[in-house]
Amino acid sequence: MGFIKTRKKIVSSAIASSLSIMAGNAIAQEQQVAQLETIHAEAAAEKSLKVDNSANNKYVVPLLDTPKSVSVISQQLIEDTQVTTLSDALRLVPGITLGAGEGGNPNGDRPIIRGYSSESSIYLDGIRNSTSQNRDMFAVEQVEVTKGSGSSLGGAGSVGGSINMITKEAKKGNFIQGSVESGTDNYQRITLDGNKDFGNGIAARVAVLGHKNEKPGQSDGAEYKRAGIAPSITFGLDTDTRATLSYYYLRSDDTPDSGVPFSYDTVKKATAGKPVDVKQGIYYGLQNRDFQKQENQIGTIKLEHDLTDDLTIANIAMYSKSKNDYIWTQPDDSQGNVANDKVWRRINSRITDTESFTDQLSLRGKFNTGLFEHKFNTGVEYSHQKSDKGAYVTTYPGYEGTTSGGFNNKCTVVNAWCTSLTDPNPSDPWLGSSTANKAVTTTKAKTTSLYFLDNIEISPQWLLDLGVRWDKFDTELRTNSTGITLENNTDFWSWNAGVTFKPAENGAIYVSYATSANPVGIDAGDGSETAVNANNQDLDPEKARTYEVGTKWDLMDDRLNLTAAVFRTEKQNTRIQLSSDTYTNGGKSKVDGFEVGVNGNITPKWAVSAGYTYLDSKQTDPGPSCNRSGACTYPNPAKGKDLPNVPKNSATLWTTYQVLPQLMIGGGAVASDKVYGDAANTKWVAGYVRYDLMARYDVNENLNLQLNVNNVTDQRYFTKAYASHYATEADGRNAVLSLNFKY
Repeated sequence: MGFIKTRKKIVSSAIASSLSIMAGNAIAQEQQVAQLETIHAEAAAEKSLKVDNSANNKYVVPLLDTPKSVSVISQQLIEDTQVTTLSDALRLVPGITLGAGEGGNPNGDRPIIRGYSSESSIYLDGIRNSTSQNRDMFAVEQVEVTKGSGSSLGGAGSVGGSINMITKEAKKGNFIQGSVESGTDNYQRITLDGNKDFGNGIAARVAVLGHKNEKPGQSDGAEYKRAGIAPSITFGLDTDTRATLSYYYLRSDDTPDSGVPFSYDTVKKATAGKPVDVKQGIYYGLQNRDFQKQENQIGTIKLEHDLTDDLTIANIAMYSKSKNDYIWTQPDDSQGNVANDKVWRRINSRITDTESFTDQLSLRGKFNTGLFEHKFNTGVEYSHQKSDKGAYVTTYPGYEGTTSGGFNNKCTVVNAWCTSLTDPNPSDPWLGSSTANKAVTTTKAKTTSLYFLDNIEISPQWLLDLGVRWDKFDTELRTNSTGITLENNTDFWSWNAGVTFKPAENGAIYVSYATSANPVGIDAGDGSETAVNANNQDLDPEKARTYEVGTKWDLMDDRLNLTAAVFRTEKQNTRIQLSSDTYTNGGKSKVDGFEVGVNGNITPKWAVSAGYTYLDSKQTDPGPSCNRSGACTYPNPAKGKDLPNVPKNSATLWTTYQVLPQLMIGGGAVASDKVYGDAANTKWVAGYVRYDLMARYDVNENLNLQLNVNNVTDQRYFTKAYASHYATEADGRNAVLSLNFKY
């Protein structure tokens, strides 16, 4: 709690500073006041569920003319739904599920897009930000989800897609806005966002957060506390040369949820099937032992200079530092404890310290070659990431030995760390001890890249989109106690090509092809990706490709956007195991799919954001089936089965209606089919439909009250299915009342 008190001081100071800014504005000249009102009118007009242009300048044409599926979680949608974390926000996009794990990043952001992990393909303002985190939305303007293979856009990874978070930056105009929120389950949240235009092209902005809540529907269980601040300052607004300096800080102190074990098959003597049927909101963790502390800092310098009206050179340099520190209970049933009404409170722990630096130099603009107009972005990138990983060594009285990851314990033999399956007590005393064992290994990853992206207008009806990227990726893992170092060094090309036909100015029909490459150790071991080791150090990057045919239309006087696409993603050379010490790039899988989406206003009063995705996944060739001891046999029961964490059908809906000038009501639903946790499709979580409601009342032009009721029917469902031991239960019904202000 100490850091929360410290951050409260930061929040208070930031609020006081912002209020003093606004007090200065109150005594400004009438001309300045009039100017402020104009800025507010423009800002209001920009807010919509429909977004026409990506904030990522690698998309050189509007989204309507981009031959790729891109879903944008707009600022308006974020405000309507009051989502507070990236994981919450991603549930608004069909075709995305969340992954679970044991180590690395078991409770963090692990999105799976169109069937493939995108944990290492999360970006912040176009710069890779793949460290293990639980990201908050307090400093985020919008989220852009690019679907399908796309390494030519962002680099290594991006098999099923990528996620780009657009941060709040200083800009023209003066405003102070924020919210004070309170709700069920001890929910408390305060956010502040203030911008000051000093004139002469200089503006400053600060976003501040204080947050805490218990997991809805779970008493004496998981709880979450976060505090953050994100200041920025921009020089040279509306000039040829612009510079933005920004800093982001987020610290969290959580008691993580330990999930629910899978049911037990008494015949096969193994975990199988769906999660065990116990009461909703059950918690198997130990409050006196379990914790997760994270700290993330990001400093960015962005420079832009307009060489001409048609050419801009830019450089963005980003340094980040993150910590992920936890002891977490995994409800392990590998020894059959559930069949005896017991749960083994297995320890999983990690101490990770990661530093990274990225510099991206680019030139963008347009030029003509004869009759053809080119809109392009080309550049070079360099990044370096270093991650120290360790764990906690724990002991327990009466239990021989020590562990940094827990034992597969039979509760009938040693009952020390066990609890009741149906009535666990989170307040049980923890009699053991834990000792930090930091920096057991150090992983480094270095990337050097060149890219060129070009959209060629052959005629007003025909556009050709081309992209190429070369990456050199080097990674190494050093065991610090022995000095032994393992390396994997590789380079690879990625491509994309698309043809767009515009039968009308407001419509587009396209066909596209893109590739991706996922080398060993892409996240430097700070996540769920496999770090370089003795078995994979000689393996090539995994390769994938996506074929897509789609159409996009702006209707209702450009208020509403409709999209549809048919696609296939093929992964050609997945890393698989052949024997106890032999691995190869021999696996294959594919996902065929179809999706439709609608975003914007049907009428001036009626807004909607909705989507549907169908995914037909298959493990074409998973290789042999190998057990923990390394013994491998054919055939693999997973062959021909669905990929883990891929629902066949998923859909989202959010809609609002302006009932009265002062009153808006809204509601939505999220639906998903059954999802398998493991490759053999023996562990799964059932499909579900969740409903949400919202009402917003404008007290005056500066103040409104908003009520959000989430999971209205208190539907019990699971958001994550792990391959082996457990599934993560979703939040129960909860309500939040927000007082939102803007001046």
